[in-house]
Amino acid sequence: MQTKYKYKDQTYSSIYPLSEALGKEGIFIPLSISDESLAELGVIITHEEEPLEVIKQRKIAELKYQRDKAEVEPIIYQGYSFDYDDKARDRISAAIVALEVLGASVTLIWTTADNKDVKVTASDLRGIIAQVALRSDKLHTAYRKAKEKVETAITKAEVENVVLEV
Repeated sequence: MQTKYKYKDQTYSSIYPLSEALGKEGIFIPLSISDESLAELGVIITHEEEPLEVIKQRKIAELKYQRDKAEVEPIIYQGYSFDYDDKARDRISAAIVALEVLGASVTLIWTTADNKDVKVTASDLRGIIAQVALRSDKLHTAYRKAKEKVETAITKAEVENVVLEV
């Protein structure tokens, strides 16, 4: 919902520029002034629905944010929860290289997302990455389906009811 203010044939999209215009006439108003008080000053207030395209764009951005946030949540592998944010990805990649150089039977002690220490091999760490890839695929597929529903929606309610279903 967008609120517009009309004063002396000039339309303002927010209260701040309206208060500046009134201030030039010596009428100083608080930014928290009520609609009734503005009407007494001759301000016409209208509340307009946002265009459906704006609602759709905002919903798509929200869905993309949800997908991106879910992509970096901890991942479960062999019963353990592993971090997978930027820092964890860098550490996993470096550990894979180190373990491959040291040999296939070498292990490292890895602290999980829930602060448990577990032994991992290069194969385990690649398995974590594989789990993440599968999760990422599901998230992106769910995002594409949700985005398509948003794009084909014809009402605000339809847009608002779209959820990311993983």
